Amino acid sequence: MFSWLRKEGGNEAPQVFRTVAEGLSNLYKEVLLPLEEEYLFHEFNSPRLDDSDFFAKPMILLIGQYSTGKTSFIRYLLENDFPGMRIGPEPTTDRFIAVMHGDRDAVIPGNALIVDPKRQFRALSKFGNAFLNRFQCSVSPNSVIENITIVDTPGILSGQKQRQDRGYDFVGVLEWFAERVDRIILLFDAHKLDISDEFRKCIEALRGQDDKIRIVLNKSDMVDNQQLMRVYGALMWSLGKVIRTPETARVYIGSFWDQPLKYVFNRRLFEAEEQDLFAEIQSLPKNAALRKLNDLIKRSRHALVHAYIISTLRRDMPSMFGKENKKMQLINNLHEVYREIERTYHISPGDFPPMGRMKEVLKDQDFSKFHALKPKMIEKVENMLANDMTNLMQMLPAEEAQSAPEKVVRGGAFAGTEQGPFAAGQGEGADYGAGELQEWVVEEHKTKYDKLFFELGPIDGKVSGATAKKQMVQSKLPNTVLGRIWKLSDVDRDGMLDQDEFALAQHLMQVKLDGHELPANLPPHLIPPSKRGFSS
Repeated sequence: MFSWLRKEGGNEAPQVFRTVAEGLSNLYKEVLLPLEEEYLFHEFNSPRLDDSDFFAKPMILLIGQYSTGKTSFIRYLLENDFPGMRIGPEPTTDRFIAVMHGDRDAVIPGNALIVDPKRQFRALSKFGNAFLNRFQCSVSPNSVIENITIVDTPGILSGQKQRQDRGYDFVGVLEWFAERVDRIILLFDAHKLDISDEFRKCIEALRGQDDKIRIVLNKSDMVDNQQLMRVYGALMWSLGKVIRTPETARVYIGSFWDQPLKYVFNRRLFEAEEQDLFAEIQSLPKNAALRKLNDLIKRSRHALVHAYIISTLRRDMPSMFGKENKKMQLINNLHEVYREIERTYHISPGDFPPMGRMKEVLKDQDFSKFHALKPKMIEKVENMLANDMTNLMQMLPAEEAQSAPEKVVRGGAFAGTEQGPFAAGQGEGADYGAGELQEWVVEEHKTKYDKLFFELGPIDGKVSGATAKKQMVQSKLPNTVLGRIWKLSDVDRDGMLDQDEFALAQHLMQVKLDGHELPANLPPHLIPPSKRGFSS
């Protein structure tokens, strides 16, 4: 059990928090929630959090225009169909589908889903029946979703179709999910890179969640090498106009379905990109507590700024006459309120809510019902950020270490590349020859290596380090890499290389030149037969 104690004040017994999630839930209800309610935070921003928001499994949100392969991507991960799944070239997925783990295949409608206290969707009721009729949970016993939840979304429309009214706040729903998920995957089709107006609005609604966004250029096998370079450049250019950040977004290139590749030139690239994306998905359960802690800190900072804005507006309102005129004046001059708060409380400009949206919500508010600033309430939140969050951070390493074996994404597409000849990196680089019937894999090119060895003029069957260096530096590899190769190749640790050790050094140099990593220790299949006695 990992715990830390927190006194609420006076002689009260300290609280014991056994997990980070439990600590976050308690701190939110006791410290942050009162501040949010006092200054109407939920009317301007996201709804209040429930216990299920802190204890829920990590979520992945898939967003993309229709026919970019969102549903196919989920099926590729699960390696089987899930209830309610529909795949086609047109907008077949017309609803939000939360794919979750359960004992048997089932579909839970949206209205039933939001009254389940064990699931984190209760706050979605604010979007009304029009949305709830387009929301469902697909339950499946698939092992991939034991520790994660995947949310499929309706295909974002383009052309004339995007002018049709969905009947609910589609962008608002995406924003609600974006605040709570662990990863947001934007999918693009290699043949469909245009960003429609609706897609642009959706991406803009994700601002503030940039650290969660990953981009997938799907169906990349449908174009050849030259076209893929052009497609990638066009995608980055299009995204640069919408995602306005100085950092380049991470783009994963591949084809996430179980069909044969049309163009196989980039097969190794696709496999490497897939493994990077899989590794990121598999790390989500392990890092879930850290993400929740980070999100609560972010929410706390926003709530503090919101409290300063509301209290300042309340302070500047007249007590008797001219309230409506003063209200409009304050809304029109909201930029001056922002500047005053920035100077007075030393707030970063990036912590303020978007001014346009704030003005829209303020128009419907009664400023006379706003509350004045309560320093003790502010101090309590600041103390939580300074002390309590630090204590929870100290719990993270031990909690992650204890739960690491249990919280792993297994099965489905992840199982196919974990072991066996098709595992990532299996039979490549330094691993080439492992498990093969031949005695020593270096024998394949040893004739060529032996010729180089004898050209160096060995003495008593060995070459010195200085002599070997003259030949090895011709590879143009850095000295740090050549130094590692030397240590791995000098198996008997005599400071010289014999014929077999020299051949091994040449083999390792070629491994590095081919773009693979060197092993930390020499694997058994690379140890020369004449040196097996030194391997221990």
